[in-house]
Amino acid sequence: MRITRAFSASLLMLGLAVAPAAADSSPTPTGSASADGDAPTQAGTSFRTATEVEQGQTATASGSTGDYLYWSFPADSGQRPTVKATVKLPETHAAQTWQIDVYDGLRRRQSCQYGAQTRTAAADSSSVELACTLRTVRAWSETWANDPLPGTYYVRLTAVGLTTADLGLPVSTEVRADSKDIGGSAAVDGSLAEPLVPGVAVKSQAEDDGSEKSSSAVLSAIEPEDGWSSGWWSDRWVWTAIGGALAALAGVGGYALTRGSGRPHRVPPSA
Repeated sequence: MRITRAFSASLLMLGLAVAPAAADSSPTPTGSASADGDAPTQAGTSFRTATEVEQGQTATASGSTGDYLYWSFPADSGQRPTVKATVKLPETHAAQTWQIDVYDGLRRRQSCQYGAQTRTAAADSSSVELACTLRTVRAWSETWANDPLPGTYYVRLTAVGLTTADLGLPVSTEVRADSKDIGGSAAVDGSLAEPLVPGVAVKSQAEDDGSEKSSSAVLSAIEPEDGWSSGWWSDRWVWTAIGGALAALAGVGGYALTRGSGRPHRVPPSA
């Protein structure tokens, strides 16, 4: 009976551990579709004037071939951002090569894990589509590494290798940034003191001095919906609970196999 009760308690613990995993199995959206109504309709011309875009929004802008168009969006640890861009070309043009680049909060160019980062549009094509999927954003990294870190990310869209006749032709662009939540598999030991957003150093210095200059610091107004580094919960906690429950089951099973049938019978001494 004691063994049966122990097995029942262990199975109950295992069921409680698996229940949150089943509840969290559905992916959470990284952006709201209704937010497109407030999406920006212009792009910046440099890192300092980059237009801020929330994840899940589709930003539009008009420009000319030869311009550098900039946008910025927030990305937190555990996310794998994907940036997509569509350029609608004029009716008459020569072959054009367009390129999308993504930079982190330190303005380091991040390599694309996969996606068509550079594409050449033929002379008779009406549009060109680009995509860049970054590596998973890490909560902390070595100073010599080029890993993506939490903070503001910059998107730069431009045409490269243009002919003189194509300079200044009008184009319209669409840019969208989304992220996939990787979860506990991307968790690391350590975290940044502050996300890499514009003006964060000015704000931190003002707070340390006890002055009121922080209100004049130009900070990025965009951040994840539930705050920076808010994803402290990950499936790593679920797997840890499942591992503990399985260890308890293994302990109970090992005890049941090795305890025997009880105390050995006493053999009466021979006469």
